[in-house]
Amino acid sequence: MEDATSTRDRPPVLQIREGHSAHHRSGSTPTIGSQRKNSMDQIDYTELRRPALRQTLTPGYQRVTRNINTIDIPHKTIKKITCLGAGFVGGPTSAVTAFKTSIEVTVVDVNKERIAAWKSDNLPVYEPGLDEIVRTARDGAVGGNKDVCIDHLRPPEASNGAGAAQTGSNNGNVRRPNLFFSTDVDQAISDADLIFVCVNTPTKSNGIGKGAAADIGFVEAATRHIAKVAKESKIVVEKSTVPCKTSQSIREILEANAQQGVQFDVLSNPEFLAEGTAIRDLLHPDRIIIGSMPTSAGYRAAASLAEVYAHWVPRDRIITMNLWSSELSKLAANAMLAQRISSVNALSAICEATGADVDEVSYACGLDSRIGPRMLKAGPGFGGSCFQKDIFNIVYLSESLHLYEVADYWRAIINMNDHQKQRFTKRIISCLFNNLTGKRIAVLGFAFKKDTSDTRESPALTFVGNFVAEGAHVAIYDPRVKERQIWKDLVDNGGDLEKLKLKVDVCESAYVACTDADAVVIVTEWDEFSNKTVQDTPETTFSTSVLTEVSPNKKSSVKSSMQIQKSKPHSPPQSPTLSGKVRSASNSMTPDPEGFTDYGTNTGGRSVERLDWARVARGMRKPMFVFDGRNILDRVKLEKLGFRVEAIGKVGSSTPASYG
Repeated sequence: MEDATSTRDRPPVLQIREGHSAHHRSGSTPTIGSQRKNSMDQIDYTELRRPALRQTLTPGYQRVTRNINTIDIPHKTIKKITCLGAGFVGGPTSAVTAFKTSIEVTVVDVNKERIAAWKSDNLPVYEPGLDEIVRTARDGAVGGNKDVCIDHLRPPEASNGAGAAQTGSNNGNVRRPNLFFSTDVDQAISDADLIFVCVNTPTKSNGIGKGAAADIGFVEAATRHIAKVAKESKIVVEKSTVPCKTSQSIREILEANAQQGVQFDVLSNPEFLAEGTAIRDLLHPDRIIIGSMPTSAGYRAAASLAEVYAHWVPRDRIITMNLWSSELSKLAANAMLAQRISSVNALSAICEATGADVDEVSYACGLDSRIGPRMLKAGPGFGGSCFQKDIFNIVYLSESLHLYEVADYWRAIINMNDHQKQRFTKRIISCLFNNLTGKRIAVLGFAFKKDTSDTRESPALTFVGNFVAEGAHVAIYDPRVKERQIWKDLVDNGGDLEKLKLKVDVCESAYVACTDADAVVIVTEWDEFSNKTVQDTPETTFSTSVLTEVSPNKKSSVKSSMQIQKSKPHSPPQSPTLSGKVRSASNSMTPDPEGFTDYGTNTGGRSVERLDWARVARGMRKPMFVFDGRNILDRVKLEKLGFRVEAIGKVGSSTPASYG
């Protein structure tokens, strides 16, 4: 039954959102003036026709924010920002902040190799669009930002101009560099007005809370160092994903160790980035959450940070709240997203057993406006640094509060995720005649999702470990993950390097990996592995684009990422056999007319050629199996080439029974 109180029945009450602070006084955005009384002022909806109010007001039933008087107050304008941590969060966040403002942003890390990479043309983090933004902000550019077009990284709902924001504050013909990378942590802390703490918060590996609680040791160490070095008052912003009420610990450490006359204001500003679309998420966020203490100093600090984001984020997306709500919001958001993935993966098992198609089921469910289509794609299980860690955080928090039924509920999401990986492994073994001993399994993809080089908690780790344990020889290829990272992950996952190298190959191309293979397993949904035509794949994402010039006829002063980052070749001249001998990479370099490779793709600035599945077929052992863990393959086309195709949530060529 629908909620009896529908949107149209609610009273026409508008809640005044936090105002613009300095922008109001400068006249760039008009104030509300006499309309401003309290957070529930009654204003007629016709007033929304005025552009100024459309920018500054949000209906109360849509947004719950603080009284405007608590944030539309005098505050410090931020001129210098320091980011502690140059990883997947700190690097991209700092790059976009510098790109969109004239604020001087310095990223520091004790890892000299990582900082050197950020200063080079070979960035340590891969994200579509990141390369262009880093080079523009770090190196400067003739023409300022105007030659760098970011419209194709705009989400669909913003394509009509809604939510548009300015491109930055560097005007004129020359943009000066304002993004810096350094290992001089002390100097960067001393210079900063505001400090982002973007250090790692892994799950504890020992002690109380092992395997569930977050290890905030790096956060505490960074906090103590800030207190030790800072000789002037600072705003400290907690961006790392942390347990609820961590900011209280940060405040106590800072206050206990602060030098005389130095005051610290602590804010919570969680990131909501999805790897593979992080730059789009930073440029066009759904919301910016800022948590602060309910004090005048806390309100001023929140206003200062809000002013930074207001350079490019519409004000109605900058939301302030208390510290604890802000911290819990990040954990809750990731837990709910993971819940959707585990839900559709649970349905995929039912689909395989009944003959239903999980893509059709999820499509039908996604058409319901209350559900929506996002995060309903069945797969081998979620990975990445956040989902599992954040759910375990909630589980541990719930248990510590004696909410055991709540903890069990959230733990079930992790259990289903683990079950999906084991279930797919069993299906592969069953189709290969219940025996993997001596068989070569090509694993295509090692990153936990496409358009990122991040391998943390990747399902590939589970599959490779299972295949090796069953006696298989595993050949791995990923177009973005470096070989040394793959070996490191396999060892960290409990493997012995010397023994692994007897059973695992890391290949320079998909063709090498598939040669002499008994089966191919698609683990990561890289576009180049797909054999579907464009019209077959309506879920085109914006992450497959990269920053380009404003007009096709106008030459950009900034080199494209395509010139810097090249994909690994699919067709090396020679490749080794399992016996160590050398042979040509394939039986023929001529594409088969049934190979369906008359089209290419562009992923994150990399012009890549789609995999020629006819060529793959010529190099594999018979019978040939393809296990599509991402549902990116056209089964009919592959079956014409002689493949037996098994896909998650669908009845396969071998028509297996239930694997659930």
